[in-house]
Amino acid sequence: MRIPAHTVCTAIRDDIVSGFFGPGGRLTEEALARRYGVSRVPVREALRTLESEGFVTTRRHAGACVAEPTAQEAADLLELRALLEPLAAARAARRRTEAHLRVLRGLVRLGRERAGQGQVEDVRALGGWFHETLAQASGSPGLIALLTQTRRKIAWMYVVESSAGAVRSWAEHGAIVDAVARGDAERARATTALHCDRTAGSHRPRVRPAVRTSQPAVNMSGGRY
Repeated sequence: MRIPAHTVCTAIRDDIVSGFFGPGGRLTEEALARRYGVSRVPVREALRTLESEGFVTTRRHAGACVAEPTAQEAADLLELRALLEPLAAARAARRRTEAHLRVLRGLVRLGRERAGQGQVEDVRALGGWFHETLAQASGSPGLIALLTQTRRKIAWMYVVESSAGAVRSWAEHGAIVDAVARGDAERARATTALHCDRTAGSHRPRVRPAVRTSQPAVNMSGGRY
């Protein structure tokens, strides 16, 4: 069975975000094809996509390598998020469906529960799902794509200290959903802007991991890929 390039792209991107492939590390088509159990064709296509997204760069005499973002580039991402998230919330207030509201309210309920129990991993996953659903509710494909890419890069460049302010964050999420449910675009925008501003302080730059020299095989035929 031929594994599509977008699946390989997701796998490589996830390995970059997780730190398996460290900044500056070489990404050879042969090694990647062996790791994911695919031919070099989808790997080549995936690397082109990841280069357009900023995760990969091509160097003379070295080929494809993991990009090495600067401190300024990392800071710019948080500023971009602070602009895009409130815009998405404002549009969601005008365009959301009842299905979006049901999901958002369910996530707030679960998030508050898990935050109160100190379940950090659940809280982090639910937070990502919340912001993804809020973006989807905006009904703006271009904005959704920008937010998705921004969140991926933030996850790559930052560690989020979510445990200390988790209860407060989910209270803020609840306030955002209330504004969206009422169709109050300005309130949704302002509440989200305050949330982004406060949570920016919980982001800590990742320490650059060592570049791995071994690349154990990954089964691409099942699991998340």
